[in-house]
Amino acid sequence: MNIIEKIEKDQIEKLQSERNFPDFNPGDTIRVDVKVVEGTRERLQAFEGVCIAKSGLGKNKSFTVRKISYGEGVERVFPLYSPKIASIAVVRKGRVRRAKLYYLRDRRGKSARIVEKIEVKKKKELKVSIEKKTKTVLNDEKLKQKEEMSIKEKKKDPKKKE
Repeated sequence: MNIIEKIEKDQIEKLQSERNFPDFNPGDTIRVDVKVVEGTRERLQAFEGVCIAKSGLGKNKSFTVRKISYGEGVERVFPLYSPKIASIAVVRKGRVRRAKLYYLRDRRGKSARIVEKIEVKKKKELKVSIEKKTKTVLNDEKLKQKEEMSIKEKKKDPKKKE
């Protein structure tokens, strides 16, 4: 590893510690919040669309987002580690079989849709969720027992209530 690669690696680690971007791939619908400067004020503007490409290596990574705005296709290329990007959020995952989705430029309407990827939970995650459900069921049973106890007490002492 030469000196330039080491410096770039250190810079990337520093940038990733400051901002934590989610892992996304081409085909995913993402929302990119971009810092826009208007005169003396700065505001965030959301750009939501389908990621059609990721390219570059190291600090020069970039991704292309495409959306349809007022019937016109708009594409924007964002450098991943740019200070202009405030945040990236994955709206939905898409199931595609290619790394570059440039064919979407020629498509309109239903043919331009991307099927949503349905991710199945792993067995460990399922076990944890099942354990949580059983704990809540046990808590519900305890509550029922407490309610039954309070009902029995009310029946025994009707004068104390008044």
